[in-house]
Amino acid sequence: MSRINDVGGMHGFGPIETRDDGAPFHHEWEARVFAINRLMLERGAYTLDEFRYAIERMDPQEYLGASYYERWLHAIETLLHEKDAIDEL
Repeated sequence: MSRINDVGGMHGFGPIETRDDGAPFHHEWEARVFAINRLMLERGAYTLDEFRYAIERMDPQEYLGASYYERWLHAIETLLHEKDAIDEL
């Protein structure tokens, strides 16, 4: 089953932006999301497979409109909510 995160071979998405400025993060909040995810993985709050699957389950419109780390934040919030670690999103 193909999902929005798996667009390999599909047409109609326009050119791929490949410019890389070398910066790992473009906003401070992105570094925080990275750190939170690393901590959650190290503490066993969820697995990397669960994290990836949470991104893959995103609504296609939301997925396409989100940045890389916005997708990470969505996955973290989704998993912590599903595991009853947080009450509200």
